[in-house]
Amino acid sequence: MAKRKNNASSPNTTGATVGYEAELWQMANALRGSMDAAEYKHVVLGLIFLKYISDAFEEQHARLEAERAQGADPEDPDEYRAVNVFWVPPEARRAHRNARVKQPTIGRLVDDAMAGIERDNPALTGVVPKNDDRPVLDRQHLGRLIDLIGTIRVGDEEARAKDVLGRVDEEGRSQFASAEGTQRGALTTPRCVVKLPVERLDPYRGRVDDPCCGSAGMFVQSVEFIRAHANGNGNGGKTGADISIYGQESNYTTWRLAKMNLAIRGIDGQIAHGDTFHNDRFPDLKADFILANPPFNVKDWGGERLRDDKRWKYGVPPVGNANFAWVQRIIHHLAPTGYAGFVLANGSMSSNRSGEGEIRKHIIEADLVDCMVALPGRRCSATQIPACLWFSARDTSGRGGFGPHPSRNRRGHVRFIDARTMGCMVDRTHCDLTDEDITKIADTSHAWRGEQEAGDDADVPGFGTSATREAIRTHGDVLTPGRSVGAEAVEDDGEPFDEKMKRLVTQLREQQAEARRLDEAIWKNLRELGYDA
Repeated sequence: MAKRKNNASSPNTTGATVGYEAELWQMANALRGSMDAAEYKHVVLGLIFLKYISDAFEEQHARLEAERAQGADPEDPDEYRAVNVFWVPPEARRAHRNARVKQPTIGRLVDDAMAGIERDNPALTGVVPKNDDRPVLDRQHLGRLIDLIGTIRVGDEEARAKDVLGRVDEEGRSQFASAEGTQRGALTTPRCVVKLPVERLDPYRGRVDDPCCGSAGMFVQSVEFIRAHANGNGNGGKTGADISIYGQESNYTTWRLAKMNLAIRGIDGQIAHGDTFHNDRFPDLKADFILANPPFNVKDWGGERLRDDKRWKYGVPPVGNANFAWVQRIIHHLAPTGYAGFVLANGSMSSNRSGEGEIRKHIIEADLVDCMVALPGRRCSATQIPACLWFSARDTSGRGGFGPHPSRNRRGHVRFIDARTMGCMVDRTHCDLTDEDITKIADTSHAWRGEQEAGDDADVPGFGTSATREAIRTHGDVLTPGRSVGAEAVEDDGEPFDEKMKRLVTQLREQQAEARRLDEAIWKNLRELGYDA
């Protein structure tokens, strides 16, 4: 299968860390003392946010100082806004804070710096983190924390290119979620899970929606995807950042983080605060692309108050699990040629509890399932619940589609991809899909859609195949890829079957004899200890 060009500068840019995030958070957490992790999180993330803005400002300030002779003015806010850098007023600058870092008023100075930045940058109104209404660290711990965060560069040009802020932020909230308990933690969407649906859907233009946007990871990756392909890589150089962003997040703190995440990257978006089930802030939206990582298996989503909701076209979701409420909410907001890619717990592919199987059956019958991807068992996030990717298309007829590539008729078929054995362990608990893995999966999906540059749409035993509606029906409308892709082909080793069987039988006898010898040794030891039954 032909490979589309990959812009990654290294073999794997989706890793859980870039080398020092975990160490940074281990040191930072050691300064927490008796402060609750839920409160400490806001202090640390606020300081990192301030460091990001300061780094970018200082880099541009130095550049303008060097260009004074050519008429540059380092104290003109427009010189910064013109290059998408936030203006930092004098009272908010690092030199002003550092000179007073050991003073008892350091907490107030940090808040004043945040307030000044917010005042002079309207895009940050209402989202800059401040500590007015929560306890802060004592002066000594806060000063040491400022010194610690001052050792990393997160906002200069090089760090922005590597998205150091995003990686440090992701690692930190994952660590704090573990300290708080994963049900309380506001997690980022794992990078490898974000990249896969973005690469598969090609959200070059149009309305992009995320109904549970968290810290806006899906949106950031969508815009980064566009920028990465802007020089003709994969789309003939026709790309511009011609997308409109819509998002909603129920957690107030996470909503503010999402607003910050977009603002510091110069991304415009309509990000609303509220529960997407009970207070849909974009009720009339029909999105061209929906990218989402909903919380898995939510029990207390208030479904008992939404029994007659118009979004439940394919069946009323159970009150004890929101998985199929998310699926139907996403489908409801898709445009006539829209695509969706979203992450769900593996149980969504096969569960028959509380009517979920019937809902899944009706969605399949409506030809709304385009592709299913089984992910590695330990994906790069704090939760270890096995996950899968659903891809839904409103129109699989091949008559068009909202994207830069042609499409072919896929009606009555579903593409299955089993990626459970892909990826590599980046630490003891996290498995990460590499860029090569993501490209392979995305190319398979593009070929399935009929894009000639992606290669042939060939079945690969153990990895990918397509199945008809009839075949899926015989499997009880279960969408688990492993049922369809079969076993991976094993290369013939050239050993004749009869000879191999004789060798294996001999090996089995030897192993059984060794097992008996070990059993006797165990019982001998037990008898010597007086435990002969």
